[in-house]
Amino acid sequence: MEEEEGLIIAFIKVWLKVLISLIYAYFIVSKLPKGKFRVFSLLPIFSLFTILPYSLSTPTTAGLTGFFITWLANFKLVLFCFDLGPLSQDLIKNSLFYFILISSFPIKIKQNGNYPITHTQKNNPKLPLNLWSKLLIYILLVFGAFLCNYNQVLNQNILLGIYCCVVYLNLEIVMGFCNKLVGSILGMELCPPFDEPYLSTSLQDFWGRRWNLMVSDVLRHTIYFPTRAYWEIHIGKKWAQIVATLGAFIVSGLMHELLFFYITRASPTWEVTCFFLLHGVSLVVEIGLKTELGFGGLHWALAGPLTIGFVMATGFWLFFPQLVRTKVDVRSLEEIKAVSSFIKGVLGIN
Repeated sequence: MEEEEGLIIAFIKVWLKVLISLIYAYFIVSKLPKGKFRVFSLLPIFSLFTILPYSLSTPTTAGLTGFFITWLANFKLVLFCFDLGPLSQDLIKNSLFYFILISSFPIKIKQNGNYPITHTQKNNPKLPLNLWSKLLIYILLVFGAFLCNYNQVLNQNILLGIYCCVVYLNLEIVMGFCNKLVGSILGMELCPPFDEPYLSTSLQDFWGRRWNLMVSDVLRHTIYFPTRAYWEIHIGKKWAQIVATLGAFIVSGLMHELLFFYITRASPTWEVTCFFLLHGVSLVVEIGLKTELGFGGLHWALAGPLTIGFVMATGFWLFFPQLVRTKVDVRSLEEIKAVSSFIKGVLGIN
């Protein structure tokens, strides 16, 4: 019980520091001229947001805080330095409450702007899965892990397939509930965090229009657009798009390396960076085939399994091995058990 209380206190301290930092950004930094003055004034916050997750010892708290704060909040604040991005909208600039919510949660207010619109073929199948059904599937997978030792009973490839499902469901459930909670508080419609990525029919469809749209949007505005604009002058539009695409995937890989460090506390192996670099190169090749050769793509019934199969196979090879080697799956189950025991203790349930 004392250990669980210590973890909760550490978590509260971290987020109090985040709150104070965002208040400083709202009242002080926002009054400075955009550009280098704002960047300089936020350097301590960027540094603080980068080290905060390291003070959290469990995979879930460290990983989610790193994702929410070190990655998304820092990148949003970078855009804010130049009076760009969601924090520079009039609605957000005029409300401290809105500023804090938009900064610290993976959410975006729906608008007619720079958010990627999903274009799917009309004959694509749709599965009747909502947030609650995904939560049920996630609970069944976790409950099954309690009943048997997955890593001892199942074939390694089946185990990694389950990890793929758990990672996706975990992210969609957490971000989905953030959307519902913050959306109800604000009384606004928010952009969806995912758009059924298991129905993707190409890598472009998967990464650009379906998987983790909050990250796609942030990378698009902080990395892709500036890089493309700079290199267009020097090497032309086509090659600039390739450089910008690869740049966005490399940055994504490096940020995942940092998140993995928070979760595993192990030195980077650069496998996950290679995973995203491989997908960046593959996406560039895919787009080249479509534009240069006029290749319209395969039928969704074939393209879908090939796309998801490629994502999963490369994930088995490069994304998950470090997590398995450092026993993050075992630690995560222990974390869930500890939280369940703490809640039972608080509620007086035997």
